[in-house]
Amino acid sequence: MTATGVGIVGAGNISDEYLRSLATYPDIRVVAIADLDVERARAQAERYEVEAAPSVAALLARDDIEIVVNLTIPAAHAEVALAAIAAGKHVWGEKPLTLELAAAQQVLDAAEAAGVVVANAPDTILGEGIQHSQRLLLDGAIGEPRTLLTLMQGPGPDAWHPRPQFLFARGAGPLFDIGPYYVSTMIQLLGPIVSVEAIGQRPRSERVIGSGPDAGTRFPVEVDTHVSVLTRFASGVVGTSVYSFDSPRRRQAFEITGSEGVLEVPVSGFDGATRILAGDDRDHDWSESAPPGAHRERGVGVLELARALREGRPPRASGRLAFHALETMLAIEESARSGGPVAVRSSAPVVEPLPTDWDPTAQTTPAPAGTAPSGGAR
Repeated sequence: MTATGVGIVGAGNISDEYLRSLATYPDIRVVAIADLDVERARAQAERYEVEAAPSVAALLARDDIEIVVNLTIPAAHAEVALAAIAAGKHVWGEKPLTLELAAAQQVLDAAEAAGVVVANAPDTILGEGIQHSQRLLLDGAIGEPRTLLTLMQGPGPDAWHPRPQFLFARGAGPLFDIGPYYVSTMIQLLGPIVSVEAIGQRPRSERVIGSGPDAGTRFPVEVDTHVSVLTRFASGVVGTSVYSFDSPRRRQAFEITGSEGVLEVPVSGFDGATRILAGDDRDHDWSESAPPGAHRERGVGVLELARALREGRPPRASGRLAFHALETMLAIEESARSGGPVAVRSSAPVVEPLPTDWDPTAQTTPAPAGTAPSGGAR
């Protein structure tokens, strides 16, 4: 039985979650990890019993690696993805796909030309919670979806993160750091987005590190830290969303209102029951519907990509979906600057939910390696 060989580029904090979960999937074998900080890569390699590549180039040159997991900072996503594609590797990237639409298109075009596949985080959309919500919507649990409300509010990561500067720099903030989880889920459940209109606010030009060795250090804020958005979907559904690092109250919500009730989607995606309010809330109580199937964690998107390659089909968390989510977020940013609605011109494929018996811990029989499936990169 041949597991799919995976190489990880980027040994930062998020690599812990990937290395821990990927080790539990029999269909995946993490071969090596590389980082510009060679010592950091060695430490992670030793901790998780994988090899430390001496450089990113050395990792990309290995014949036993089929998929490169790109865990670098957002500003490096395009460069690393293009290098992996040039080396003939399939790519799983952390969110967002890139920071600019032209770079994202370059990545997808390069992958198509090379016959390899690009897939992208967040893989929460493959978690049992969001997958179950998608099935309930398709089964008509709340009738025809009409409106959406999402909230992501909190005081911001500067209070607890020892090095929060990058979370307030270009390519981050609440919109680009947290927004991909919400926007990707919107697209997964309600289909493509056609336009957005937004207002952004940056109440403080500086923040203060609240913990760790640099506590008390001030640093600049480069992005809006509160963004309010109106979203219009191709289906006619309209949505209202808030992404904020400026609220002392922590609140997360993802509610879809339909012609016959309300669906409350578990925000994390990986666990939690879907709550349903059928009819008028004056006469009905919320009910809970627990998701069936095996539990999933971060890294499940890499596994689903590996199985898709073996089965000759596009992955569910595809590059096209990530491109559409990126264009949506860039349109939100543009709208906040310009003060008017902005059209979203790309689209995303309809993605069927995973089978209820899809088990990440199962060992499946791979088909012989062949060419990349058509349409996987775009």
